[in-house]
Amino acid sequence: MGFILAMLSAMGICKDKGTARQNVLSFSVNGVDFTMHLVEHGSFIIGDDEGFGDERPAHKVTLTKDYYIGQTQVTQELWMAVIDNNPSRFVGESQLPVEFVTWLECQDFIKKLNEMTPDKGGLFALPTEAEWEYAARGGKLSKGYMFAGSNDDTEVAWFDEGWDSLTHPVAQKKANELGLYDMSGNVWEMCADYRCEYSRQDAIDPVGPEKGECRVLRGGDSFIPAGNGHVSCRRDIY
Repeated sequence: MGFILAMLSAMGICKDKGTARQNVLSFSVNGVDFTMHLVEHGSFIIGDDEGFGDERPAHKVTLTKDYYIGQTQVTQELWMAVIDNNPSRFVGESQLPVEFVTWLECQDFIKKLNEMTPDKGGLFALPTEAEWEYAARGGKLSKGYMFAGSNDDTEVAWFDEGWDSLTHPVAQKKANELGLYDMSGNVWEMCADYRCEYSRQDAIDPVGPEKGECRVLRGGDSFIPAGNGHVSCRRDIY
């Protein structure tokens, strides 16, 4: 499992009242650069009534705040710039996504990243499940694709090819409508939420239950068939 970063409360990025928010923010930590893309607030339908059981029922979610999300999955290079080790199973290329990390290890990474970037106000976090799916679908620019950026999984995602079940360097396939890469395929991405069952009730800024047995994974990976990496697909991690 890997993960993608979010930056909460994009309002806090602008120091001066009336200053327009930037669509793309660039950061550098110990000489390693990474990029965050703006996701403007809005409403969408989360889940899929024709999907797997835990994707149902589809229902309306409204996100009331803008936020930023990583252009790519967290790479091994960025992980090692913050945490002085590499837990990944597949190594040899700095732009491979970090994997074989736990949810708590992700929290340690984020805590240290926030300490290393104090001018950003400690805003880095894992995205909520709703924030993840809204961004994967393309936010306000969504074209309604099955996968993150296309209805053709081969354009945007690395999935099980039968002989090459490996992770791949990030940003090698087509980006989605927001310029985000690999939100379908390559490695599963962890979300902040505890997993819960959906209901038909509309939700505003959902964050999941306060307690639970497992966290949510999204996006699929390169070890499963493509059908498991559509934007509404859900898995869990204990």
